[in-house]
Amino acid sequence: MHVTFSEEELAFQEEVRAFFRDELPDDIREATDTGAELDPEMQIRWQKILFNKGWAGVNWPVEYGGTDWSPVQKYIFAREEGFANAPFVIPFGLRMVGPVIYTFGSGEQKQRFLPDILASNVWWCQGYSEPGAGSDLASLKTRADLAGDHYIVNGTKTWTTLGQHADWIFCLVRTSSDVARRQEGISFLLIDMKAPGVSVKPIILLDGTHEVNEIHFDNVEVPVENLVGDEGKGWTYGKVLLQHERTNSANTFRSEYRLRRLREQAAREVRGAAPLADDKNFMRRLAAVEVDLKALEYIELRTLAAVTSGKAPGPESSFLKIKGTEIHQAIDTLYMEAAGYYALPFNPGPGVGEGSETQSALAYFNFRKATIYAGSNEIQKNIIAKHVLGL
Repeated sequence: MHVTFSEEELAFQEEVRAFFRDELPDDIREATDTGAELDPEMQIRWQKILFNKGWAGVNWPVEYGGTDWSPVQKYIFAREEGFANAPFVIPFGLRMVGPVIYTFGSGEQKQRFLPDILASNVWWCQGYSEPGAGSDLASLKTRADLAGDHYIVNGTKTWTTLGQHADWIFCLVRTSSDVARRQEGISFLLIDMKAPGVSVKPIILLDGTHEVNEIHFDNVEVPVENLVGDEGKGWTYGKVLLQHERTNSANTFRSEYRLRRLREQAAREVRGAAPLADDKNFMRRLAAVEVDLKALEYIELRTLAAVTSGKAPGPESSFLKIKGTEIHQAIDTLYMEAAGYYALPFNPGPGVGEGSETQSALAYFNFRKATIYAGSNEIQKNIIAKHVLGL
């Protein structure tokens, strides 16, 4: 694939690089550089900076506020964003439910929801997984029963990331059980988190953080106009959303940023010990991850070109999900090995940064989840076998 930049593209690259250098606030930059968790205010403040620049809806159509960038421009933006270690955009609104609404939603839904999603005025969360339905999502039990001009929703969603901050949740719900295939009875519903009957139960992780939740629905009334598309077609819409989520799981340039920092760290003497770069076995494993990462980058470029032409990410998103998360975990392992025994103390306080011993351990254990979320990697291999290999 030809990736040599034209003069116009080089000028765009310099504009993007200058933006991340000059517009990323110092307190947010310090938080990301030290591995600290961004609080909601900092996260939204950064996303509004992107919005005010006109760069919030990178993949959105122009008519809904998108950038109208070429595949190469999107590649450049993602590259500079990763190299700047800028905060992750919270994906649930801008990169997940937004594309579903502008693709399948009604005109009224687009007018009502898209401007606030683009401007990060509303925080969204995802209601897919349930206590008994994760990788086998078609077995979900949360019901939405039609009652006049609204649905009555009952059930539980789990592993709901950052749901404690959310204003709205998009859910896959069962609207019919009298179907030939379980997937045909599922619908895509938008639910106000402030509606009576919605409750949030924190799930505290081993590192003591409150990242995920259980969301309970007890006779929650949801207006019919909050149904996206046709009743019973939610599985189709949900698959499109998951393809976007899996594509975003690659995090190619952030992984490249982490590897570059690890190489710099390996070149230094630490506590009087010889540089880790002298360990040929360690450096060989680091180089192998770099090779995998470069191959992943070209798969991501092909997928980006497909999205830009108006297509949803196809089976390529499964390749990105598998290799992106495996590479992420491989880098975590290298950081842990670099830290050695010093990774053992538990100290997730301020000033504990990427590559420091404690942060390496916390990242390693937290991101064991990466090969499970957005559809487990085993499920992605089934998708590849069916849609790519024809098995």
